[in-house]
Amino acid sequence: MKAGKALWLTIAFLVIVLDAWSKAWIVAHMSLYQNIDLIPHVLTLTLLHNTGAAFSLLYSAGGWQRWLLATIALAVSGGLLTWIWRLRSGMEVLGWAISLVLGGAIGNLVDRLRLGYVVDFIHVHYGSWHFPAFNVADSAITVGAVLMLIDMLFLEGRRHV
Repeated sequence: MKAGKALWLTIAFLVIVLDAWSKAWIVAHMSLYQNIDLIPHVLTLTLLHNTGAAFSLLYSAGGWQRWLLATIALAVSGGLLTWIWRLRSGMEVLGWAISLVLGGAIGNLVDRLRLGYVVDFIHVHYGSWHFPAFNVADSAITVGAVLMLIDMLFLEGRRHV
């Protein structure tokens, strides 16, 4: 395996480990729906169980969504692994992007398979505005998606084929 591919897989693995560790710590030290203000009126730790997808989409679907979302995460992860395998030199930003999304997808997949829900705990809010709670895996997916957009809009056309 080339060094670049090993790096991308290592980054994905580190995201999975950090996500699992942070969720385990939160679950061990907080009770469901408990709030701990980190920055009053802005950032709170709140332990939640999300049975749905992003923004709690399908959260009340009755249980079948667990397997649908797990299947989608497995398929996406397989596609991302294939994409990593095909990366060439000069695609570092894309490598970071794919690695972060892969690690986040697997991190949430582990929760979904093991628990039936995803542990969320980071709650950003201001006044009456509340962003849905999220976790380390969600953060990695978001940063990865932004890096993919940056690569697509600004870097892809500059690469030599």
